Amino acid sequence: MLLLLSIFFVLYGAVHVYAFAKVKTAFAVGLHSSLLLGVWMAVMTVAPVLIRLLEKHGYDLQARLLSHVGYLWMGFIFLFFSAGLVVDVYRLAVQGVGVVSRYDVVPLMPSPRVCFFLPFFCALSLGVYGYFEAKDIRTEKITIRTSKLPKGVEKLRIAQVSDVHLGLIIREERLLRIIEEVERTQPDVLISTGDLVDGQTNSLSGLAIPFARINPRYGKYAVMGNHEFYAGLPHALEFTTQAGFTVLRGKAVSPGGVVNLVGVDDPAGESLGLYRHVPERDLLTGLPHERFTILLKHQPVVEEDVLGMFDLQVSGHTHKGQIFPFRLITGVFFRYNTGWFDLGKGSRLYVSPGTGTWGPPIRLLAPPEVTLYELLRE
Repeated sequence: MLLLLSIFFVLYGAVHVYAFAKVKTAFAVGLHSSLLLGVWMAVMTVAPVLIRLLEKHGYDLQARLLSHVGYLWMGFIFLFFSAGLVVDVYRLAVQGVGVVSRYDVVPLMPSPRVCFFLPFFCALSLGVYGYFEAKDIRTEKITIRTSKLPKGVEKLRIAQVSDVHLGLIIREERLLRIIEEVERTQPDVLISTGDLVDGQTNSLSGLAIPFARINPRYGKYAVMGNHEFYAGLPHALEFTTQAGFTVLRGKAVSPGGVVNLVGVDDPAGESLGLYRHVPERDLLTGLPHERFTILLKHQPVVEEDVLGMFDLQVSGHTHKGQIFPFRLITGVFFRYNTGWFDLGKGSRLYVSPGTGTWGPPIRLLAPPEVTLYELLRE
């Protein structure tokens, strides 16, 4: 975890250096203004750490204010960096054409100020759009025909939320939107595939209560994601159970005898000594395989040796990149990045883009969703 944080802050710092250089190139910035800009960017670079420290020591209001400023800035600066790279690639391409063709390409070259303002307004407009896209929660319906429903059960509706990240930014307003969308699906089962909480859970007071409105026929079930371990596992477990979820930590259940649900911990807890590892093969072996079996797993990682032992794996974690073009980056690390996959041997996988947001309260070309799996008798 320390290595990942170090890499993140090195890269995030480099993005700020890039933006600082763009400002210096575009404007005649004096020493005083350069110092102020440098201090601002330094504070914004370490803002995620400052937010956690403020939250940890009980300064909730200050942490919440800084989280909105710091994470909105994070979204903006990443969009600025991405758009700036596109402009830089264009400039290099024009220069290359000029060298090869020996034509005067100066009229085609954007000025330093254009190279600043074009990414700036692009990032600003996309950021505003992404802020509202993050609030536009939709339902993605997936129909699965199966012969593994018991007699008398013609249809089973299972709703999934993932990566809600309740904390300093995702609060009551967004949670109520999510719950309303879940209620519209009229689920028989509700599942959460990790990262339900994100932050000190003592600052989540009262947020578990709205979940009481959702009482599916066969219950609510959850697994632990990486952020539950970062937030503090005991408190995360307490919050999740208060919200009415049964937590599956290396455990299998068959609610109502209509479906098998198997849940495993996210391996992020291993370095903290909190990871409860139970081999998936052991969990799946003893199940009645005449029933439809769903594997709840936060990260979309598939163990090849258990293919055919489950019918559907449901995961999250990748957020579909959350802010394009970062979908391209998550695609490098995860073979199954987002969406529907046929794994073979009768096993399938769906990777949810997530229901909330991590960090910047922005989504771009990755709208949040509640996923509804409708199992129909074949």
